Amino acid sequence: MIDKILEKNDPGLSDVTALLNAEGRDRGLLFEKARQVKAEHVGNKVYLRGLIEFSNICAKDCFYCGIRRSNSRVPRYDLSDEEILNAAYFAYKNRYGSIVMQSGELTGPHFTERVEGLLDGIRESTEGNLRVTLSCGEQTPETYERWFRAGADRYLLRIETSSRELYSRLHPNDEKHSFDKRLQALRDLRSAGFQVGTGVMIGLPFQTTEDLARDLLWMKSIDIDMVGMGPYLEHKDTPLYTYRDLLLPKQARFELSLKMIAILRILMKDINIAASTAMQTIDPQGRERAIDAGANVFMPNITPCRVREFYKLYEDKPCTDENPDDCRRCVEQRIASVSNDVAYDEWGDSGHYLKRTRPADR
Repeated sequence: MIDKILEKNDPGLSDVTALLNAEGRDRGLLFEKARQVKAEHVGNKVYLRGLIEFSNICAKDCFYCGIRRSNSRVPRYDLSDEEILNAAYFAYKNRYGSIVMQSGELTGPHFTERVEGLLDGIRESTEGNLRVTLSCGEQTPETYERWFRAGADRYLLRIETSSRELYSRLHPNDEKHSFDKRLQALRDLRSAGFQVGTGVMIGLPFQTTEDLARDLLWMKSIDIDMVGMGPYLEHKDTPLYTYRDLLLPKQARFELSLKMIAILRILMKDINIAASTAMQTIDPQGRERAIDAGANVFMPNITPCRVREFYKLYEDKPCTDENPDDCRRCVEQRIASVSNDVAYDEWGDSGHYLKRTRPADR
Protein backbone atom coordinates (compact mmCIF):
# COMPACT_ATOMS: atom_id res chain seq x y z
CA MET A 1 0.00 0.00 0.00
CA ILE A 2 2.73 2.47 0.96
CA ASP A 3 4.56 1.68 -2.26
CA LYS A 4 1.53 2.78 -4.28
CA ILE A 5 1.03 5.95 -2.22
CA LEU A 6 4.67 6.95 -2.77
CA GLU A 7 4.15 6.65 -6.52
CA LYS A 8 1.25 9.13 -6.53
CA ASN A 9 1.81 12.68 -7.81
CA ASP A 10 -1.04 14.12 -5.75
CA PRO A 11 -1.71 12.05 -2.61
CA GLY A 12 -4.87 12.84 -0.67
CA LEU A 13 -5.71 13.11 3.02
CA SER A 14 -6.03 9.37 3.61
CA ASP A 15 -2.74 8.76 1.79
CA VAL A 16 -0.80 11.30 3.84
CA THR A 17 -2.37 10.01 7.05
CA ALA A 18 -1.24 6.50 6.12
CA LEU A 19 2.31 7.77 5.58
CA LEU A 20 2.29 9.40 9.02
CA ASN A 21 1.24 6.08 10.52
CA ALA A 22 3.91 4.11 8.63
CA GLU A 23 6.00 1.71 10.71
CA GLY A 24 8.61 -0.95 10.05
CA ARG A 25 9.29 -1.60 6.36
CA ASP A 26 6.79 1.07 5.28
CA ARG A 27 8.58 3.66 7.39
CA GLY A 28 11.87 2.73 5.75
CA LEU A 29 10.35 3.12 2.28
CA LEU A 30 9.07 6.59 3.21
CA PHE A 31 12.51 7.82 4.29
CA GLU A 32 14.22 6.21 1.34
CA LYS A 33 11.87 8.03 -1.02
CA ALA A 34 12.45 11.35 0.79
CA ARG A 35 16.22 10.96 0.48
CA GLN A 36 15.89 10.25 -3.23
CA VAL A 37 13.69 13.30 -3.80
CA LYS A 38 16.02 15.52 -1.80
CA ALA A 39 19.12 14.36 -3.69
CA GLU A 40 17.41 14.91 -7.05
CA HIS A 41 15.76 18.27 -6.42
CA VAL A 42 17.85 20.19 -3.86
CA GLY A 43 21.01 18.10 -3.62
CA ASN A 44 22.78 16.71 -0.58
CA LYS A 45 23.93 20.07 0.68
CA VAL A 46 22.78 22.10 3.63
CA TYR A 47 22.38 25.87 3.74
CA LEU A 48 23.37 27.76 6.89
CA ARG A 49 21.23 30.46 8.47
CA GLY A 50 22.92 32.23 11.36
CA LEU A 51 20.16 32.70 13.95
CA ILE A 52 20.03 36.03 15.81
CA GLU A 53 17.31 36.05 18.49
CA PHE A 54 17.51 39.79 19.00
CA SER A 55 14.66 40.33 21.49
CA ASN A 56 12.39 38.17 23.64
CA ILE A 57 9.94 40.98 24.33
CA CYS A 58 6.54 39.94 22.95
CA ALA A 59 3.11 41.56 22.84
CA LYS A 60 1.34 38.24 22.33
CA ASP A 61 0.14 35.72 24.90
CA CYS A 62 0.12 32.39 23.05
CA PHE A 63 -0.69 29.57 25.45
CA TYR A 64 2.29 27.40 24.42
CA CYS A 65 5.15 29.90 24.36
CA GLY A 66 7.73 30.50 27.07
CA ILE A 67 8.24 34.16 26.13
CA ARG A 68 4.50 34.99 26.11
CA ARG A 69 3.68 38.44 27.44
CA SER A 70 2.20 37.18 30.72
CA ASN A 71 5.21 35.08 31.70
CA SER A 72 6.77 37.29 34.38
CA ARG A 73 9.44 34.72 35.21
CA VAL A 74 11.49 35.18 32.04
CA PRO A 75 14.13 37.95 32.10
CA ARG A 76 13.48 40.23 29.11
CA TYR A 77 16.22 41.51 26.82
CA ASP A 78 16.64 43.56 23.67
CA LEU A 79 20.02 43.41 21.94
CA SER A 80 21.61 46.68 20.93
CA ASP A 81 21.86 47.55 17.25
CA GLU A 82 25.63 47.13 17.51
CA GLU A 83 25.29 43.60 18.88
CA ILE A 84 22.90 42.64 16.08
CA LEU A 85 25.12 44.11 13.38
CA ASN A 86 28.19 42.40 14.85
CA ALA A 87 26.41 39.04 14.83
CA ALA A 88 25.36 39.54 11.21
CA TYR A 89 28.92 40.45 10.25
CA PHE A 90 30.18 37.30 12.01
CA ALA A 91 27.86 35.23 9.78
CA TYR A 92 29.10 37.07 6.70
CA LYS A 93 32.79 36.64 7.54
CA ASN A 94 32.25 32.97 8.34
CA ARG A 95 30.60 32.37 4.95
CA TYR A 96 27.14 31.48 6.23
CA GLY A 97 25.42 33.10 3.26
CA SER A 98 22.35 34.16 5.24
CA ILE A 99 20.93 34.95 8.67
CA VAL A 100 17.60 34.82 10.46
CA MET A 101 16.59 37.77 12.63
CA GLN A 102 13.98 36.56 15.09
CA SER A 103 12.14 38.33 17.88
CA GLY A 104 8.97 38.35 19.90
CA GLU A 105 6.00 39.87 18.12
CA LEU A 106 5.96 43.65 18.38
CA THR A 107 4.33 46.27 16.15
CA GLY A 108 4.41 50.02 15.76
CA PRO A 109 6.43 52.75 14.06
CA HIS A 110 9.48 52.45 16.32
CA PHE A 111 9.85 48.70 15.77
CA THR A 112 9.28 49.04 12.02
CA GLU A 113 11.90 51.78 11.70
CA ARG A 114 14.39 49.95 13.89
CA VAL A 115 14.27 46.76 11.83
CA GLU A 116 14.43 48.81 8.65
CA GLY A 117 17.55 50.58 9.94
CA LEU A 118 19.16 47.28 10.89
CA LEU A 119 18.52 45.91 7.40
CA ASP A 120 20.17 48.99 5.91
CA GLY A 121 23.16 48.51 8.21
CA ILE A 122 23.53 44.82 7.37
CA ARG A 123 23.37 45.52 3.65
CA GLU A 124 26.02 48.22 3.96
CA SER A 125 28.43 46.22 6.14
CA THR A 126 28.21 43.09 3.96
CA GLU A 127 28.01 44.89 0.60
CA GLY A 128 24.65 43.23 -0.03
CA ASN A 129 26.17 39.75 0.13
CA LEU A 130 24.18 38.37 3.07
CA ARG A 131 20.60 37.16 2.64
CA VAL A 132 18.27 38.07 5.53
CA THR A 133 15.24 36.15 6.79
CA LEU A 134 12.96 37.94 9.24
CA SER A 135 10.75 36.22 11.80
CA CYS A 136 9.04 39.07 13.61
CA GLY A 137 5.38 38.13 13.52
CA GLU A 138 2.31 39.76 12.09
CA GLN A 139 2.78 43.25 10.68
CA THR A 140 0.90 45.59 8.37
CA PRO A 141 1.29 45.16 4.60
CA GLU A 142 3.11 48.49 4.52
CA THR A 143 5.65 47.30 7.09
CA TYR A 144 6.31 44.13 5.12
CA GLU A 145 6.86 46.19 1.98
CA ARG A 146 9.26 48.53 3.78
CA TRP A 147 11.31 45.65 5.14
CA PHE A 148 11.42 43.94 1.77
CA ARG A 149 12.64 47.13 0.09
CA ALA A 150 15.25 47.53 2.86
CA GLY A 151 16.81 44.18 1.97
CA ALA A 152 14.99 41.34 3.73
CA ASP A 153 14.45 38.49 1.27
CA ARG A 154 12.59 35.88 3.29
CA TYR A 155 10.05 35.85 6.07
CA LEU A 156 9.09 33.02 8.42
CA LEU A 157 5.61 33.24 9.96
CA ARG A 158 4.59 29.97 11.56
CA ILE A 159 0.89 29.15 11.58
CA GLU A 160 1.54 26.46 14.27
CA THR A 161 -1.59 24.60 13.09
CA SER A 162 -3.77 24.96 10.01
CA SER A 163 -6.80 23.81 12.03
CA ARG A 164 -8.96 26.79 12.98
CA GLU A 165 -10.41 24.85 15.91
CA LEU A 166 -7.04 23.79 17.29
CA TYR A 167 -5.63 27.28 16.75
CA SER A 168 -8.37 28.65 19.00
CA ARG A 169 -7.28 26.29 21.78
CA LEU A 170 -3.68 27.51 21.56
CA HIS A 171 -4.39 31.26 21.74
CA PRO A 172 -6.52 33.78 23.64
CA ASN A 173 -9.82 34.63 21.98
CA ASP A 174 -9.11 38.24 20.98
CA GLU A 175 -8.15 40.38 18.00
CA LYS A 176 -4.45 40.04 18.75
CA HIS A 177 -4.60 36.26 18.25
CA SER A 178 -6.72 35.84 15.14
CA PHE A 179 -6.43 32.81 12.85
CA ASP A 180 -7.75 34.87 9.93
CA LYS A 181 -5.20 37.62 10.55
CA ARG A 182 -2.44 35.05 10.53
CA LEU A 183 -3.60 33.73 7.17
CA GLN A 184 -3.87 37.25 5.80
CA ALA A 185 -0.35 38.06 6.96
CA LEU A 186 0.96 35.13 4.94
CA ARG A 187 -0.85 36.47 1.88
CA ASP A 188 0.53 39.96 2.53
CA LEU A 189 4.06 38.59 2.71
CA ARG A 190 3.65 36.92 -0.67
CA SER A 191 2.31 40.17 -2.14
CA ALA A 192 5.30 42.09 -0.77
CA GLY A 193 7.67 39.79 -2.67
CA PHE A 194 9.12 37.66 0.12
CA GLN A 195 10.11 34.04 -0.02
CA VAL A 196 7.45 32.96 2.46
CA GLY A 197 7.90 30.37 5.17
CA THR A 198 5.60 28.87 7.75
CA GLY A 199 5.48 25.84 10.00
CA VAL A 200 3.57 23.84 12.59
CA MET A 201 4.06 22.22 15.98
CA ILE A 202 3.88 18.44 15.98
CA GLY A 203 2.36 16.47 18.86
CA LEU A 204 0.24 19.20 20.43
CA PRO A 205 -2.47 18.40 22.97
CA PHE A 206 -5.80 17.80 21.18
CA GLN A 207 -4.01 17.31 17.83
CA THR A 208 -4.80 14.28 15.66
CA THR A 209 -2.78 12.54 12.97
CA GLU A 210 -5.33 13.80 10.44
CA ASP A 211 -4.70 17.36 11.67
CA LEU A 212 -1.03 16.90 10.81
CA ALA A 213 -1.88 15.42 7.42
CA ARG A 214 -4.08 18.45 6.73
CA ASP A 215 -1.19 20.72 7.79
CA LEU A 216 1.02 19.17 5.12
CA LEU A 217 -1.63 19.43 2.41
CA TRP A 218 -2.41 23.00 3.45
CA MET A 219 1.24 24.02 3.09
CA LYS A 220 1.22 22.54 -0.38
CA SER A 221 -2.06 24.28 -1.25
CA ILE A 222 -0.73 27.75 -0.40
CA ASP A 223 2.48 27.00 -2.31
CA ILE A 224 4.86 27.81 0.53
CA ASP A 225 8.58 28.39 -0.18
CA MET A 226 10.16 27.24 3.06
CA VAL A 227 9.16 25.50 6.28
CA GLY A 228 10.37 25.34 9.85
CA MET A 229 8.50 22.77 11.94
CA GLY A 230 9.25 20.44 14.78
CA PRO A 231 7.93 18.68 17.88
CA TYR A 232 5.85 20.56 20.41
CA LEU A 233 7.83 20.84 23.64
CA GLU A 234 6.03 21.96 26.74
CA HIS A 235 7.08 24.88 28.96
CA LYS A 236 6.07 24.82 32.61
CA ASP A 237 5.23 28.56 32.69
CA THR A 238 2.51 28.34 30.04
CA PRO A 239 -1.24 27.54 30.21
CA LEU A 240 -0.86 24.60 27.79
CA TYR A 241 1.37 22.86 30.33
CA THR A 242 -1.86 21.94 32.17
CA TYR A 243 -2.55 19.42 29.43
CA ARG A 244 0.85 17.70 29.50
CA ASP A 245 -0.77 14.39 30.46
CA LEU A 246 -2.45 14.33 27.03
CA LEU A 247 0.85 14.45 25.18
CA LEU A 248 2.50 11.68 23.25
CA PRO A 249 5.89 10.64 24.66
CA LYS A 250 8.64 12.94 23.40
CA GLN A 251 10.20 10.20 21.30
CA ALA A 252 6.86 9.64 19.53
CA ARG A 253 6.64 13.38 18.81
CA PHE A 254 10.16 13.23 17.43
CA GLU A 255 9.36 10.30 15.14
CA LEU A 256 6.23 12.06 13.89
CA SER A 257 8.35 15.14 13.16
CA LEU A 258 10.77 13.09 11.07
CA LYS A 259 7.85 11.70 9.07
CA MET A 260 6.40 15.19 8.58
CA ILE A 261 9.73 16.36 7.13
CA ALA A 262 10.01 13.33 4.86
CA ILE A 263 6.44 13.61 3.57
CA LEU A 264 6.73 17.35 2.96
CA ARG A 265 9.95 16.81 1.01
CA ILE A 266 8.07 14.35 -1.20
CA LEU A 267 5.04 16.66 -1.57
CA MET A 268 7.04 19.85 -2.18
CA LYS A 269 10.25 18.67 -3.72
CA ASP A 270 12.22 21.92 -4.07
CA ILE A 271 11.29 23.97 -1.00
CA ASN A 272 13.68 24.72 1.86
CA ILE A 273 13.04 22.73 5.04
CA ALA A 274 14.84 23.57 8.28
CA ALA A 275 16.20 21.04 10.76
CA SER A 276 14.73 22.66 13.87
CA THR A 277 16.58 23.04 17.15
CA ALA A 278 13.64 21.37 18.92
CA MET A 279 14.60 18.09 17.24
CA GLN A 280 17.94 18.14 19.06
CA THR A 281 16.20 18.74 22.38
CA ILE A 282 14.73 15.24 22.20
CA ASP A 283 17.51 13.40 20.38
CA PRO A 284 21.20 14.44 20.55
CA GLN A 285 21.41 13.70 16.80
CA GLY A 286 17.98 15.15 16.12
CA ARG A 287 18.99 17.76 13.58
CA GLU A 288 21.20 15.31 11.70
CA ARG A 289 18.32 12.87 11.50
CA ALA A 290 16.08 15.66 10.22
CA ILE A 291 18.60 16.36 7.44
CA ASP A 292 18.70 12.68 6.59
CA ALA A 293 14.88 12.70 6.42
CA GLY A 294 14.78 15.58 3.91
CA ALA A 295 15.68 18.87 5.61
CA ASN A 296 18.28 21.09 3.89
CA VAL A 297 18.65 24.12 6.20
CA PHE A 298 20.61 24.30 9.48
CA MET A 299 20.44 27.33 11.76
CA PRO A 300 23.49 27.79 14.01
CA ASN A 301 22.65 30.10 16.90
CA ILE A 302 24.87 33.20 16.76
CA THR A 303 22.95 35.18 19.39
CA PRO A 304 25.33 36.53 22.08
CA CYS A 305 25.67 33.89 24.79
CA ARG A 306 24.82 36.32 27.58
CA VAL A 307 21.12 36.38 26.58
CA ARG A 308 20.68 33.13 24.66
CA GLU A 309 19.19 31.19 27.58
CA PHE A 310 16.37 33.75 27.88
CA TYR A 311 14.91 33.03 24.42
CA LYS A 312 13.29 29.82 25.58
CA LEU A 313 10.08 29.10 23.76
CA TYR A 314 10.21 25.65 25.39
CA GLU A 315 12.20 23.85 28.11
CA ASP A 316 15.69 22.32 27.73
CA LYS A 317 16.66 24.26 24.60
CA PRO A 318 20.10 23.03 23.45
CA CYS A 319 23.21 25.01 22.50
CA THR A 320 22.54 27.93 24.84
CA ASP A 321 26.14 28.03 26.08
CA GLU A 322 28.15 27.44 22.86
CA ASN A 323 30.01 30.39 21.42
CA PRO A 324 29.59 30.96 17.65
CA ASP A 325 33.05 29.59 16.77
CA ASP A 326 32.41 26.33 18.63
CA CYS A 327 29.00 26.11 17.02
CA ARG A 328 30.46 26.31 13.52
CA ARG A 329 32.81 23.38 14.09
CA CYS A 330 29.98 21.36 15.60
CA VAL A 331 27.70 22.11 12.64
CA GLU A 332 30.29 20.90 10.12
CA GLN A 333 30.65 17.60 11.98
CA ARG A 334 26.90 17.11 12.31
CA ILE A 335 26.19 17.70 8.64
CA ALA A 336 29.09 15.53 7.47
CA SER A 337 27.86 12.67 9.68
CA VAL A 338 24.83 12.22 7.39
CA SER A 339 26.83 12.50 4.15
CA ASN A 340 25.76 16.06 3.37
CA ASP A 341 27.93 19.07 2.61
CA VAL A 342 27.82 22.58 4.07
CA ALA A 343 26.91 25.07 1.35
CA TYR A 344 29.28 27.86 2.38
CA ASP A 345 28.97 31.22 0.61
CA GLU A 346 25.58 30.27 -0.84
CA TRP A 347 22.43 32.29 -0.23
CA GLY A 348 20.31 29.17 -0.48
CA ASP A 349 17.24 30.81 -1.97
CA SER A 350 14.27 28.48 -2.21
CA GLY A 351 14.31 26.67 -5.53
CA HIS A 352 10.53 26.60 -5.36
CA TYR A 353 10.40 30.39 -5.09
CA LEU A 354 12.84 30.85 -7.95
CA LYS A 355 10.84 28.60 -10.26
CA ARG A 356 7.62 30.40 -9.45
CA THR A 357 9.01 33.89 -9.87
CA ARG A 358 11.32 33.14 -12.81
CA PRO A 359 9.34 30.73 -15.00
CA ALA A 360 11.65 31.38 -17.96
CA ASP A 361 14.45 29.61 -16.06
CA ARG A 362 12.60 26.29 -15.96
